[in-house]
Amino acid sequence: MKRGHAADVDGLAFPMIRPLSLLVCLQILPFFPGLAQEVTLPPKDRFHLYLLVGQSNMAGRGEVTPEDQKPHARVLSFGKSDTWAPATEPLHWDKPAAGVGPGLAFGREIMRANPKIAVGLIPCAVGGSPIDAWQPGVYYTPTKSHPWDDAIRRAKLALKDGTLKGILWHQGESDCKTELASAYEPKLHDLIKRLRTALQAPDVPFIVGQMGKFPSKPWSPGAELVDQAHRSLPKKVAGTAYVGSEGLTDKGDGIHFDAASYRELGRRYAEAWQQLQRRSGSP
Repeated sequence: MKRGHAADVDGLAFPMIRPLSLLVCLQILPFFPGLAQEVTLPPKDRFHLYLLVGQSNMAGRGEVTPEDQKPHARVLSFGKSDTWAPATEPLHWDKPAAGVGPGLAFGREIMRANPKIAVGLIPCAVGGSPIDAWQPGVYYTPTKSHPWDDAIRRAKLALKDGTLKGILWHQGESDCKTELASAYEPKLHDLIKRLRTALQAPDVPFIVGQMGKFPSKPWSPGAELVDQAHRSLPKKVAGTAYVGSEGLTDKGDGIHFDAASYRELGRRYAEAWQQLQRRSGSP
């Protein structure tokens, strides 16, 4: 990708590459999602990147609608081929069930709040992955992937084009057995430290989302422990926030949110990120 002369797209002035090609790609993308697209990249300091990590509720399992596949020039996704494309659902490809998640709604909210930037999403969540799978060198058999290694590799590639502004984490369901849950908190704190160190971003905001708490499937004592580790995070680790899932509904399986709830969760992540910025005095 090259950066050329400045032009204005959706109120954002940044270099354009072949505007006609971009327009055509945006129009046909919903019908040919596997087609490589040529996209516009803003200057690196105005291309704000967000790493999406965790398990299936970050990857998303909501039903995709035509509205979810309408691209926007200022919200991009770093896809499976390690290239940027207009962000549409599903962002992830960890499992065939991948669908609407919180990431795209988050990106659109951040984009709307700041007309001077573009948002880049780096989807790296892995359905079913326990927190122990997010260690260097660990191979996660169900998805034939290395969650940590793959995320760090892709994030470093994406960071050549933009600036890391946040890490979104939604995970914990696979660690709700009592013997795992009791050790979850120190592992979460270690994960945050390792991510910040590996990506050379010691102060990057880290936001964790609450697991779904649905009437059809009451929480176990282990789930309560994992939630407490999430809930207490802002008091124990600087630059972190907790996003509640109160009032959200499941898709009928007692584990995953429905599409509308994923979108609302994404908006809550965006509000939490904005609150962290206000507290830190960042513009």
